[in-house]
Amino acid sequence: MMYQSVDAGEALSQGDIIDGCPIFGAVEVATALAPQAQPTRWFVRIIVLTQACDLAQTKTSKVLVAVVHDAAELVQKGILKASVVRDQVRRSLVYGWYFLPAAPVPINVSESIVDLRDVHTVSRRVLEHLIDQGKRVARFSTPYREHLAQHFTVTYARIGLPQPFESEP
Repeated sequence: MMYQSVDAGEALSQGDIIDGCPIFGAVEVATALAPQAQPTRWFVRIIVLTQACDLAQTKTSKVLVAVVHDAAELVQKGILKASVVRDQVRRSLVYGWYFLPAAPVPINVSESIVDLRDVHTVSRRVLEHLIDQGKRVARFSTPYREHLAQHFTVTYARIGLPQPFESEP
């Protein structure tokens, strides 16, 4: 099974999908003199990327997370075309996007896309507080979470060559 329901008392782990996580950033605001960055905060669905072993052994107080978007909303907003989601994102062919299929009822995960280019560091205590409030939606199970971790690694470990290899006609 790709998703697990997780009891509220279970510890935070890699692959946890959590709603209402505060994410901080800067939004560019144009002024008469020059563009400026305005600090802002969003509350979004995230998935935990930090390795399960580091979380289990409490080796970290900061947790790496990625934003999870509802696939239908991305299509509705014109950010992605339905054909791109169907033909490319689902097959892990798009840099930085990772597809999460819909979960069976009663787990509340519709077809979603993890944006591996939109990663954040969140305090472990904040995530644990959200879990205590019942905001953990599900856990992405092994080996699927390892597949997600590998996709994350490929996203950031690409080696750009100065020019493509030449080939003979």
